[in-house]
Amino acid sequence: MIKVTLPDGSIKELEQGSTPMDVAQSISAGLARNVISAKYNDTIVETSTPLTTDGNLTLYTWNDDEGKQAFWHSTSHVMAQAIQDLYPGAKLTIGPAIENGFYYDVDFGEQKISESDFSKIENRMLEIARGKHDFKMREVTKKEALDYYKKINNPFKVELIENLEDGTITFCDHDTFTDLCRGGHIPNTGIIKAVKLMNVAGAYWRGDEKNPQLTRVYGTSFPKQKELKEYLELLEEAKKRDHRKLGKELELFTFSQKVGQGLPLWLPKGAALRERLENFLKKAQKKAGYEMVVSPHIGHKELYVTSGHYAKYGEDSFQPIRTPHEGEEFLLKPMNCPHHCEMYNSQSWSYRDLPKRFAEFGTVYRYEQSGELHGLTRVRGFTQDDAHIFCTPEQLDEEFKKVIDLTLYVFDSLGFENFTTQVSLRDPENKEKYIGSDDVWEKAENAIINAAKEKGLNYVIETGEAAFYGPKLDFMVKDALGRSWQLGTIQVDYNLPERFDLTYKGRDNESHRPVMIHRAPFGSMERFIAILLEHTAGNFPLWLMPEQAIILSLSEKYEKYSQKVLSLLENHEIRAVLDNRNETIGKKIREAEVQKFPYMLIVGEQEAKDGTVSVRKHGEGDIGTMPVEEFAQIIKNEIERTLKAFEV
Repeated sequence: MIKVTLPDGSIKELEQGSTPMDVAQSISAGLARNVISAKYNDTIVETSTPLTTDGNLTLYTWNDDEGKQAFWHSTSHVMAQAIQDLYPGAKLTIGPAIENGFYYDVDFGEQKISESDFSKIENRMLEIARGKHDFKMREVTKKEALDYYKKINNPFKVELIENLEDGTITFCDHDTFTDLCRGGHIPNTGIIKAVKLMNVAGAYWRGDEKNPQLTRVYGTSFPKQKELKEYLELLEEAKKRDHRKLGKELELFTFSQKVGQGLPLWLPKGAALRERLENFLKKAQKKAGYEMVVSPHIGHKELYVTSGHYAKYGEDSFQPIRTPHEGEEFLLKPMNCPHHCEMYNSQSWSYRDLPKRFAEFGTVYRYEQSGELHGLTRVRGFTQDDAHIFCTPEQLDEEFKKVIDLTLYVFDSLGFENFTTQVSLRDPENKEKYIGSDDVWEKAENAIINAAKEKGLNYVIETGEAAFYGPKLDFMVKDALGRSWQLGTIQVDYNLPERFDLTYKGRDNESHRPVMIHRAPFGSMERFIAILLEHTAGNFPLWLMPEQAIILSLSEKYEKYSQKVLSLLENHEIRAVLDNRNETIGKKIREAEVQKFPYMLIVGEQEAKDGTVSVRKHGEGDIGTMPVEEFAQIIKNEIERTLKAFEV
C-alpha cells in the first residue's frame, strides 16, 4: 500500500500502482469525469501514471491553469497528427502549450500553408478527437528514438534526441501518431470538443536566425464549443480595445521609424494625460513623505558595474557611449536605483534622518529585439514612477506596508478592483543568478511575506521570480476582459546598500547599513497607460480624461453663447473644447462618441435664450437640459466619487 496526500491534508491509502484517476474515482464520480491532469511530488504526470511511492498529489481540471496547459499541449499533438495526415513529408519539431493555446513549429518543405487551409486541418483534428484515443507514454532507449526519427527523415527530432540522456527519453502515442514528448496530457482525445487555428508565422529552428526557417501554426481548443465561441468574442472585443488603435483614435501617442522603433512620441493629449497621472501620484507621494529628485539619462559605465546591472544586462542592452576621453564610457540609464544610491551617498545620515524617500519619474532605456516590441507595452525607452526608500531594518516592516497602501490607492482610483499579489522569491537551486548572502535574502523574503499577511493580501508565492538583487511583491491585476497583467512592484534590497557602501549613524554612534525598498505603483508609465486604455476601452475615469466635455453648437449663430459656456466651464476647471463646425448635429454627436468625450453639451436657440445646455452622456444619451452651474456640479460630484484623497 502507498499513502497519497491531497492538498487539503487528507491521506488516501491505495494499492501500489494505483493512478491519479483511481484517486479521483475514490473521491467522487463527478471529480473523475472532470480530472484531466495531475501533479505528483512536484512532477506533472498523466492521470494514468502508476503511483509507486508515498507522495503528494494534486488533481487538475479544465478550471486550473495546469489543466489548461495539459489540454492545449495534448491538442498540439492532435494538430501535429492532422498536419502529417494532410501534408505527407512535413517534418515536426516542437509543439508546446502557451497562454491561451498552443503552437507547433513545422518544416513543410516545398508545401505551403495559409489561413485558407485552416478549416480542413480543424476538421481533421475534430475527426481524430472524436476517436477518443488514449494518450499513452512509453520509455524508449536513445538508440530506439534516434532510429525512429532517422527512419522518417526528421533531422530536427534527431538533434533534440542527441542532446538527451539515455534513460530520460519518452514517446507519447495516440491513435496512429507518435511524438517525442516529456509528458503532461489529458486522458484521451475525446475531451477536445472545439478547436480553432488562429494564425501562421515564421519561426527559426531553436530561435536562431542561422537555422532553417519553419512555419509556426498557432491554435487554441476547448472542452465545449460554447467556450470557444466566448473566447473568440473576447478576442474581437480585445481588438476594439487595442491600445495602439485607441491611442491613434484619441490622438495620444505615435511612433516614427525615423525616431526609432520602440520610442513612443507623446502627442499633446497624451502628454497632458501623463502629466495628470504624474501629478496625481506626486500629490499622494508628498503626503506620504517622498521627496522628488531628478537624475540624468546617462551614467558612467562604472556606476552600473557597481550596481550589478552591467553584468546582468550590459551585453544585451544599448552599447556604451564613448567620449573623446580615451577609455571613458557611459550608458543609457537602464535603471534609476544606482543614481538614487549616489544621491543618498552625497551626505551623511543619522538614524534620526531615516527613512529617506527619493521619488522620480525617470526615463530609462533597454534594448528590446524588434520582434518583441509591441505598442506601449514593450518599448525601448520608458518612464518609471520610481522611488527608493532608505530605512533602518527596524523601519522596514512599516515602510513596506505604507507602500502597499499607496499602491492600493492608485489601483482604486483608476478602477483596477480585481487583483492578486505574487511574492517573488529567488530560486534556491540556482543561487548564482542572484547577488547577496543567504542571510540577507532570508531577511528580505520574510519581510515581504509578513507584510503581505498583515495587510490581508491575497497572495501566492512564486519561486525563481525575484529580481537579481532582491525579492519582490508584484501586483497582478485583471482587466475588464479578464486578462492578467503585472502592475506595480515593491522590492526589498539589502544588496545595493552593500555594493554602494551606504551607511547611517545609529543610536550607538556606529555606522550601519540601511535597507532599500524599490517601488513603482505604475511600473512603466507607457505600459500602465496601455493597460489602462484597454481596461477602460479609452473611457478613463472622468478626473483623468484629456477632455471632459465638448460643446456642440447647432449652428454658427450660437457661437457667442458657446464661447460663454466654454469660459464658464474653464472657470470651474472643467476641461472642455468647442465644436462649432458647419456640420449636422448628428455627425458631431457621432464623432464625439468615437472620440470618447464623457459629456456632450448641445447648444441651440432655446439653450442660448434660457442660459442652459442640453447634456448627453457618452454611451447613455440625453440626461437633460440644465444651467451650466448644475452641469459643473455633476462633474465635481463624479470626480469626488471616483478620486478620493490619499490618507496617510
